Amino acid sequence: MIDMKRDVVSTTDREILLTRVYDAPRERVFELWTKPEHVDRWWGPRGYSTQTESMDARPGGTWKYLMTHAQHGTFDNLITYREVVRPERLVYDHGTFTEHKQFHVTVTFEAQGDKTRLTMHLVFPNPQVLVEARKYGADQGGQETLARLAELLATL
Repeated sequence: MIDMKRDVVSTTDREILLTRVYDAPRERVFELWTKPEHVDRWWGPRGYSTQTESMDARPGGTWKYLMTHAQHGTFDNLITYREVVRPERLVYDHGTFTEHKQFHVTVTFEAQGDKTRLTMHLVFPNPQVLVEARKYGADQGGQETLARLAELLATL
């Protein structure tokens, strides 16, 4: 007899989970997440600006961008899309131009009437990498980034 059960590996010791409800339909929230003319206006923690070099939001496509902070400098980022299901889910690897995969991200856009519940699930390769990310403010930075999206949506 073949055992069809799969072992499920827990990631709770190496993940960050962020959620927020937006007062906008999910199609709009998804659009602001996947178009450079919008994402450059809100992506990143407070004090950072984002400049997209290129964005191809489809499976196998990439988003190359620079994040700049007046005191901390400029950081290159590379998103490699693994799954794009419009307007409900994005799955991607986040890295740099030279280190292509630093962590894995799943973003879901759940319609709740005229609102959208967004869940962002970041999984790091091991608990130590998560500890390092938290030292640099990954939790707070993620919350600030999602807050900046809410602020932009309120102006549209």
